[in-house]
Amino acid sequence: MELTERELTHPWEGVLIAPTLGADVGVLVLAGSSGRIERERARILAEQGFAALAIRWFGGPEQSPGICEIPLETFVDGVDLLRSGGARRIGILGTSKGAEAALLTAVHEPRVDVVIALSPTSRVWCNIGPGRDGEQLPYRSSWTWREQPLPFLPMDDSWTPPHTSGGPIAIRAWYELSERTLVHRLPPAEIPVERARADLLLVAGGDDAMWPSLPFAEELAQRRRSASAPVRLITRQDAGHRPRLPGESTASASSRFQYGGTPEADALLGAAAWPHILDMLGD
Repeated sequence: MELTERELTHPWEGVLIAPTLGADVGVLVLAGSSGRIERERARILAEQGFAALAIRWFGGPEQSPGICEIPLETFVDGVDLLRSGGARRIGILGTSKGAEAALLTAVHEPRVDVVIALSPTSRVWCNIGPGRDGEQLPYRSSWTWREQPLPFLPMDDSWTPPHTSGGPIAIRAWYELSERTLVHRLPPAEIPVERARADLLLVAGGDDAMWPSLPFAEELAQRRRSASAPVRLITRQDAGHRPRLPGESTASASSRFQYGGTPEADALLGAAAWPHILDMLGD
C-alpha cells in the first residue's frame, strides 16, 4: 500500500501518515510522558489502511513544557484534522498519560468512535513536570476543558523510592500510596468512561512498574459494564507498562524508571491486542 507522509508544525508538531488513496478511518496516536511523536506506531497503523496522526501534545513550541493543565481541545483539534481529511470513523490510541488523555477526550467529544487505551489510568492525576509558568508545585491538574482544570488526584510526597544504588526506580508504589492516603479526593477525579459514546479497548500488564494499570483497567471495565456500555479488556500478568504492537521495535531501556515486564511479554500483550485494535477501528 502506497502511503503519504505529511509533516506538521501547526497547531502542534506531528506527522500524518495515510494511504495515498485516502482512508475512511482516522486514528490519533498519543505517546505518554516521553512526549515523543509516535511515528513508528502511526506508520504501522497507516499500513493497515488508516489515516494515522501522531502529535507532540506537550513540550513543543507554544506548549506547556510538562503535562500540566493541557487543554483537551488539543486532541479535539486532532479529531478535526482527521475528519477534514475524509475520515468518517475516529479512533484515539494512547499509552499511559496519552491513554488518560484519550479517555477524557472521548468523555467530552462525542465524535470519537473508538478509544484504545494502553496501560491506562482510571482517574485524573496531577501534573508531571512544570506548567507554562515554569512551576511544578503546588500540584495542578494534568488537564483542562474549556479553560477549567479537571478535578485530580495529587501525589503523596511522603513516599520515598526504594534504594536502587542510583539505578532506575519503580514508582508504582507512589501512585498506590497516593490513592490510599488521599482517598477523599478519589471520587471527583474518576474518569467517567460510562459517559463516553466511544467503544473502549483497554490493554494492561499485571507487572506494570510505573502505575497499577491493570487494576485501573479493571475499574474502567467495571464502570463501563455497570452502564451497559461496550468494553474489551486485554491483559497479561507478566507484561509491563509498554506493550508493543506487531512490527514495532523493542522499547529502549531507561536510566530513570523501571517499566516492568519483559520485551517478550510486552510484545505478546501487544500481539494479543492487535486483532482487537484492527477490528474495533475497522468496524
